[in-house]
Amino acid sequence: MSKKNKPDTNGFVYSTNPDFKFESESNAQETLPPERQKLRIILETKHRAGKAVTVVYGFVGKEEDLETLGKALKSFCGSGGSVKDGEIIIQGDQREKVLGYLVKKGYSKTIKN
Repeated sequence: MSKKNKPDTNGFVYSTNPDFKFESESNAQETLPPERQKLRIILETKHRAGKAVTVVYGFVGKEEDLETLGKALKSFCGSGGSVKDGEIIIQGDQREKVLGYLVKKGYSKTIKN
C-alpha cells in the first residue's frame, strides 16, 4: 500500500488537506560565467590533524558544475580531494597550481590568501 502524502525534508509529517502537495524547493542557481566568478583560494590546516589542504570557495552556480570543476582541479594537481558544502578541497599546498589553472580557464577575479 502506498502512502498518499509522502514525507519531505521540510519536516512536514501529515496533512488533513486532501489536496495538499509538497512543494519541491528549487535551489538550482544558474552558474555564472568564469569571468564573473569571485573565487578565493586559501590554505587551511584547522581540524585536519595538522595536514594542509587548499580550499577554493565562492563558486556561484549548480552543484554539478562545482563537482566538474573540483574533479578537473584534482586531476590537474595530481592530488586527492573532495567537493562538499560549496567548497573544493584539494589535499596539500596546491595554491599556485590551482591559481594557474583557474586563470588559464578564465576565472579572472581569483584571490589567493
